[in-house]
Amino acid sequence: MGNVSNRHAALLCYIPMVGWIAAIVVLASERFRRETQVRFHAFQGLYLFVAWLIVDWVVSPLSDFGYGYPFHRLATHGLQLLIFAAWIIMIIKVSHDENYKLPIIGELAERSVSEQRS
Repeated sequence: MGNVSNRHAALLCYIPMVGWIAAIVVLASERFRRETQVRFHAFQGLYLFVAWLIVDWVVSPLSDFGYGYPFHRLATHGLQLLIFAAWIIMIIKVSHDENYKLPIIGELAERSVSEQRS
């Protein structure tokens, strides 16, 4: 990520389904070691992906194994839509240089960045 600007690095962390790769590269990169805002977006993007995995690997199978009342399937798809919308919102916010912290996930990301500074 040598010639990538801070904003572009942060944007890449929110690309649905593949942003986690960029997030890991940002967090492992010496270049972004002191860029707290970029690291925040890397953690937040990574945690969004983990939330997607939890819904996909834990919540969704529960709907398929006899717990599949229409409400459960609706809840699963609703959670997936919510996470996808969060990715899109964050892409828009970062592209406009707006600082935005998602509820819960943003707090975890903020805590992760501050723990690394210590």
